Amino acid sequence: MTGADSIEHVANDEVDAEPTGRLRSTVEALRGFVARIPFSIGFAVALLVTSIVTGTIVGAASETTTGMWAAGVATTIESAKWWTVATALVIPWDPFQLVFGLLAAILLLGIAERRMGTPRTIAALLLTGVAGVALGTLLQWLGSLAGEWWATGTAADLTLDPLTGIVGALIAATAFMRALWRRRIRIVTFAVILVFVLYDGDSSNVYRLLAAIAGLFLGAILTGDPSTLRARRSSHGETRTLVAAVVAVTAIGPIVALVNRTELTPFSFGSYLFSDDPIDLDTVMSQCGAAVDAVGDECVQQLALLSAQGFGMFLLSFVPVALLLLAGWGLRSGRRFALWLAIAVNLAILVFARTAYEVTITTADVEDGTWSAFDIGELVVWIAAALALPIGIIVMLAVTRRHFRLRAPWGAFRRFALTVAASFVVLAGAYYIIGLVTLDEYWPAATPWDLLLDTVKRFVPPHFAVVDPIVLPGHDLTSFLYQAVGPLFWTIFIGAAIALMRRTRSEDGAADDARLRLLLRRHGGGTLGFMATWPGNVTWFADDGDAAVAYRVINGVAITMSDPICGPGDAGRVIREFAAFCDANSWVPVFYSVHPQYLPVFEELGWQHMAVGEETLVRTTGLELTGKPWQKVRQALNRGIKEGMTTVWTSWDELPLATEAEITSISEEWVAEKELPEMGFTLGGMEELEDHEVRLMLALGPDGRIQAVTSWLPVFRENEVIGWTIDFMRRADGSMNGIMEFLIASAALHMKADGAEVLSLSGAPLATKPLAAGEEPPEPNAMTRLLDFLAKTLEPAYGFSSLFRFKAKFNPEYETLSMAYPDPLALPAIGLAIGRAYLPEVSPKEAVALMRTLTT
Repeated sequence: MTGADSIEHVANDEVDAEPTGRLRSTVEALRGFVARIPFSIGFAVALLVTSIVTGTIVGAASETTTGMWAAGVATTIESAKWWTVATALVIPWDPFQLVFGLLAAILLLGIAERRMGTPRTIAALLLTGVAGVALGTLLQWLGSLAGEWWATGTAADLTLDPLTGIVGALIAATAFMRALWRRRIRIVTFAVILVFVLYDGDSSNVYRLLAAIAGLFLGAILTGDPSTLRARRSSHGETRTLVAAVVAVTAIGPIVALVNRTELTPFSFGSYLFSDDPIDLDTVMSQCGAAVDAVGDECVQQLALLSAQGFGMFLLSFVPVALLLLAGWGLRSGRRFALWLAIAVNLAILVFARTAYEVTITTADVEDGTWSAFDIGELVVWIAAALALPIGIIVMLAVTRRHFRLRAPWGAFRRFALTVAASFVVLAGAYYIIGLVTLDEYWPAATPWDLLLDTVKRFVPPHFAVVDPIVLPGHDLTSFLYQAVGPLFWTIFIGAAIALMRRTRSEDGAADDARLRLLLRRHGGGTLGFMATWPGNVTWFADDGDAAVAYRVINGVAITMSDPICGPGDAGRVIREFAAFCDANSWVPVFYSVHPQYLPVFEELGWQHMAVGEETLVRTTGLELTGKPWQKVRQALNRGIKEGMTTVWTSWDELPLATEAEITSISEEWVAEKELPEMGFTLGGMEELEDHEVRLMLALGPDGRIQAVTSWLPVFRENEVIGWTIDFMRRADGSMNGIMEFLIASAALHMKADGAEVLSLSGAPLATKPLAAGEEPPEPNAMTRLLDFLAKTLEPAYGFSSLFRFKAKFNPEYETLSMAYPDPLALPAIGLAIGRAYLPEVSPKEAVALMRTLTT
């Protein structure tokens, strides 16, 4: 990593060195963060003081404390202690809440203060906190008067909860954040709160939800920008991150329900299976007799509780949690298997939701069979709440499924299926056979059919499987298998699933990547050659193993990624061999973005070729940014130096975590501002810049924050890096005018100092190089007219011409990039395939936005 503490000043007309700087370390970033959150630290101290004064630092709040300072229907409304809506925000309930409150005050409230300043943070904490508590208490009071079940059950609650105001302030602060963190914090925060509301139902959770909603609108008011309430589009990688986070957050719900043991929410009813006082089989048998059918419902209930006890049943109850966490891990990496796993678990939860009806009947006073209109309305709301979360997750996964395209090789999936099936057969068979041998010791008396059904239930979480018949083993070995086979099976399943999702491509694919990189280092592959290593490409190797072609097949068209990777004299042979390989597979070969030196080979083959863009090259050997042609670039470079801008030449692996997050945020902000779909193929993104051989050039402001970022792909020759090709370009909002000129010029100077020969500004699609003095333009034909039409049509959407003019500031040399193809009749299919290569995933909304841009 380049590092220097001082800025190298250069004269206006003699710029010959890059203004190097260094990145802030994580410790420096944390120190700067703490220095800018005085209120948050003060609030944490206030929580500590109030906990000492009220005694909650050593135990739960006393009746005296809650009666005077806690919010609730009894204190705030019935006793007219109006101040409790504010005091409840500054006193923790017990030591556990004190710890969480201190952490939340410094981290979450600190983030809010860092983004919107101290005065706004104070206002947001008080306004959203008071609004959440006051409105929640009012709704409880009105609901209890009407006889609503949740309000009636919680009307006696008294709440002390500093997290309410902190959550509200955090959500308000998201309006001041970039699109990436605004979206992440809002989605994860609301997901966590909703899980606690649905699985716990405590008053404080509802207050937090109301405070968070208030924070959304307060943030829009404080910024004066209603657009902060609007959803912004995200990149494919960010969509995967958000979906994975939501799925993982919903996994904690059953744990919340088990810990809190409440019957006030639609999802917490499974916790009743786990009794604090274990039930003994002998006791149940003595109380209920030999035949359960002859006894009342109480004995059946005792039998159901008994069937769910034991170490195995306890572990089995957390299978949905483990599977959802596993699915979240896989979704983060774009695994299609994880998508189907998450859908399957949520479908199972929908089946579990049938219990909501039973809980509702028990909670409502309808033993006489009469239902009021209000009771029916409550029932509808309750069941809808029980169904809403899993249905919402399933819909979310279905809508975003195009972002999860990574599939394991068929052989890996076959091994997974065989492993899971074999383990199920062995474990189920063992339990069933041992069960048949000890069938006389089951209680109640069981038949082979009852045992077969019970065998299936051994693999299902107990709260999914409390159905008749319920039979319990009496033999020690059978009892052990009763508890063990289910957890053991799911352990094998999870291990096999992890192995499956790690295999996104075969071992040969990994070996192919290593071979490809060796050939790139040896032969180069041109200035665009490193793009061959990008995801989505397949590598063909020549018979002698000393040449390769990177390609992707779309609709029967094999599109290559620039030049063949081979020795200087082998191009003709390699192109012919690859064409024969495509012909054997009934593909149309297309060499895309090839350089002029290969065109004679295609002409010998009788192929057609056409220009598809212009590459701009800057020779860095002996580069001097002097004279009138470099005036605009030199002005940008000098301005940046005067404003204290510095640069860092580094790689992704060398970045501190804070810098990685900053780059990701800048990229997501860029994506969010565009309704148009992201382009791929020869245009890289965040995934490509993380390659260990790719270098980054960062522009840092005087405060050490990133103003702009570029990524550079290596250009090889005879195992040496002889140049760099730009790929990824992003600038932060509010950065200096001319920041990209400053950054690219700095990169050029760095490459000159390192001895590089060439800097490529990459290709400009559908561009035409300027004519030399006295040069006549070629005669237009049907294809050139079509390309001109496409360039003019796509310009409003993607600005290819504007980008080409920007690159012209660097006084480059031009090399025409061409597309070579064997059959002119295949051009329509080739055009569609290239379009899909650049825009592989276009949602209906993005397609509408693209058409609207093109037609306005």
